[in-house]
Amino acid sequence: MIDIKVPTVGESISEVTLVKWVKKSGDYVQRDEVIAELESEKATFEVNAEKAGILTTVANEDDVLKIGDVLAQIDESAANTSSEVPTEETPAPVQEAAPVEAAPAEVLKAVGKGVIEIKVPTVGESISEVTLVKWLKKTGDLIQRDEPIAELESEKATFEVNAEEAGKLEEVAKEDDVLKIGDLLAKIDTDVAVGSASSAPAPSAPAPTPAPKAETPAPVSAPPSDVKATPVANAIIADKKIDSKAITPSGFGGKITKHDVLEALAHPGKQTFDDQPLNSRNVRDEKMTNLRKTISKRLVEAKNTTAMLTTFNEVDLSKVMEIRSKFKVKFKETHNVGLGFMSFFSKACAIALSEWPAVNAYIDTEKGLITYHDYADISIAVSTPKGLTVPVIRNVESLSLAEIEKAVIEVATKARNNKLGPADLQGGTFTITNGGVFGSMLSTPIINLPQSAILGMHNIIERPIAVNGKVEIRPMMYIALSYDHRIIDGRESVSFLVRVKELLENPELLLYKQDPIKTLLEL
Repeated sequence: MIDIKVPTVGESISEVTLVKWVKKSGDYVQRDEVIAELESEKATFEVNAEKAGILTTVANEDDVLKIGDVLAQIDESAANTSSEVPTEETPAPVQEAAPVEAAPAEVLKAVGKGVIEIKVPTVGESISEVTLVKWLKKTGDLIQRDEPIAELESEKATFEVNAEEAGKLEEVAKEDDVLKIGDLLAKIDTDVAVGSASSAPAPSAPAPTPAPKAETPAPVSAPPSDVKATPVANAIIADKKIDSKAITPSGFGGKITKHDVLEALAHPGKQTFDDQPLNSRNVRDEKMTNLRKTISKRLVEAKNTTAMLTTFNEVDLSKVMEIRSKFKVKFKETHNVGLGFMSFFSKACAIALSEWPAVNAYIDTEKGLITYHDYADISIAVSTPKGLTVPVIRNVESLSLAEIEKAVIEVATKARNNKLGPADLQGGTFTITNGGVFGSMLSTPIINLPQSAILGMHNIIERPIAVNGKVEIRPMMYIALSYDHRIIDGRESVSFLVRVKELLENPELLLYKQDPIKTLLEL
């Protein structure tokens, strides 16, 4: 009998919810077969059977479980009494596809507005130039209205430019050109008629699919060239930044299992960089992306032009975690979004910003002006493959917890898919960055100009602290506030951070004076 425990799915994640059992007690399961679906604050993932045998469930659906809690047990000595013994899958017969007639492309009338100019749009109050990364359409292409034609990159994000009208495209700028806001990017001749599918030829009839031939199955011990892993193994690989090529798979069909990943972590042995031979002295040069160049310039500018200091504090997140555990399932059912930490931190910061307005202000030393904002537009730092970007959530002070969570998911998804538009990046009066998702214990974040302050969240660690004269283990997080001392005094910065700490340690202060359960669901 072996125990199936809740796996580690992230350094800052301490609990998950059992969403549903895919297999039931008494079922015979194969090794690596999916048995349950769990949900953390960041994602939903599957748990696989570590051995073949008879399953006995221990936890119940909707239970909130800690990492390492027993989820189920498998009796690997039990025989499979099911009449449906898994065998190699026999491919279903492929039916011959019926010929498909090519549909004539619908031709739209010419717009008749002559040649129009497509210029570089405004993408942010402090952004004066962008780089043309690549053309998605070429000179001579017939394009539809609102169809993406080019990809631009600013210091904060990569975004697409769409055609303002249908017609024939003429490129003006070249790839890698650095352009000013308002510079001419392209021209569109709207007097040219355009097909409904960008004048692309209609698809020809597909060739009949031949019947599958009998093949000798490859031995299981030979992993496929495209190495695959179970969902839990994938989560650990991503969390621990492990090179999957260095892991020897033992699962069915050459699949990497959780056990394989843990073995690789326990016995790292001799590993090389990117398949280099042992004792390699190879050196590689890669061109910096324009986004990375701009980020570098802006970070240095922030360090050199502000009197930046950082103050620290620590927060006991016991009550926040208690609320999340108690109402997480009901909150998800009611609002169709998970209840994470970012909504609590954003709401706490919005309240503290209203009480300490200098932390929410801009400074213009040349004009001798300080601009105060009577609202909280909070920028959320999002890490993407191309670099760091900071989309903005508007009027956080007026949003509910559910609305904040939905907004965070929306902007983060758009950022990672390079779908952020100018409106998503404009403004921002304060920034929150969460290094805790990568395991950071403490950091000094750099101010996001022209803002005057930024809050850094970090890893949640259970630590012993003194509570009413007794030592207790509590989930603690260090928080940091970097601020511009030219506009924010020490009293204001420290008081702001203390207020954020007070609100997070007493989250009922974030809610209206109503019944807590009803309030949480309405917020």
